[in-house]
Formats: sequence, structure tokens, C-alpha cells
Amino acid sequence: VQLQASGGGLVQAGGSLRLSCAASGLTFSMYTMGWFRQAPGKERDFVATIKWSGGRTYYADSVKGRFTISRDNAKNTVYLQMNSLRPEDTAVYYCAADRVTTRWGPKWEDRLNYAYWGQGTQVTVSS
Repeated sequence: VQLQASGGGLVQAGGSLRLSCAASGLTFSMYTMGWFRQAPGKERDFVATIKWSGGRTYYADSVKGRFTISRDNAKNTVYLQMNSLRPEDTAVYYCAADRVTTRWGPKWEDRLNYAYWGQGTQVTVSS
């Protein structure tokens, strides 16, 4: 299984970025996908998740209303649209695939629920 994240970069506060995560080696449409982030010296925190079939999402309170997770099962890709970025959003962003197929929750925030991880993409938001 490979998850390849891309789309990170440097952006000013208030700006937008769109992250992508291309998956291979698994039946993508059967896996709930998530995004996590890790700032320097901090733990890897949950950001957002989307159900294996699409249509249902869940967000961390810190990004609710600013970030949108989506997926295209035909392209084996999950996205994270990030708007109104803040300096505190600066982190390495990781995509992840659930440990179990066709599962939806309830512990979306638990890193242990995700078995496969991408390499991460750096997002830096300047003030």
C-alpha cells in the first residue's frame, strides 16, 4: 500500500491550499480515509475524515468551517481543501487509510484506527 501526499507549500495567513493523497495497492473505495497533522514538537493530531463511500465527513473543531475533505474513488484520491489558513495550521500533513474496510467511526481521531500512512506534505502559513 502506498499513499502519496502532495500540494503543501508556503502561504500567507488567510490563503488557501489543496492537498491531495493518491492511493495505490488497496481497494481505495472500501477504506475510510483521514488527514492528520503534526507540528514541530507536538503529537500527530486528527484533522478530518471521510467515509469509504463518501458522503459523510467529520472534522476536528479547530478546522471546522475552514477545511473540506473530499474523495474521488475513481481516481483513488482523497483531498483536503484548506481555506482561511492560520499560522497555527503550520504542520506536516499526513493522509491515512483505515485499518478496517467499510468502517465508519466512531473513533475517527484515534491514530491507531489507521493502518496506512503517507509520507507527509509540509504546510507553512506565514503571518
